[in-house]
Amino acid sequence: MESKVLAKKAVPRGKFPHVKRAGDFIYISGTSSRLPDNSFAGVKVDEFGATDLDIKAQTKAVIENIRDILQSVGADLSDLVEISTFLVNMNDFKGYNETYSEYFDFDGPTRTTVAVHQLPHPHLLIECKAVAYKPLSTT
Repeated sequence: MESKVLAKKAVPRGKFPHVKRAGDFIYISGTSSRLPDNSFAGVKVDEFGATDLDIKAQTKAVIENIRDILQSVGADLSDLVEISTFLVNMNDFKGYNETYSEYFDFDGPTRTTVAVHQLPHPHLLIECKAVAYKPLSTT
């Protein structure tokens, strides 16, 4: 089994890899909109500290991060078979769904979406984990 922590992605906030390959299956750890510099896509903070959190921008960043992680092991979004999504607030479901549908249709991965009390940072609205299937080359 091969595990990877990618140099061009935000360092995991714990001792776990971004991705692990087990035979023909690829497992993506919980992925957020956190950028390599530890800032977050879809977050604006004004001079008074008030935050504006954008579920669409965060969803796009999460999916793009998952794409980058998959590409690091020779796979892509089309190889996903399952996505589990964690939303802090189900009121964000509509915006999440709209952005998600820009990447996937009914022939895409199976999906489960659940509400959670909180995620590892107060600016996070969404986190996804995923499983892909990409047979290893036999040559």
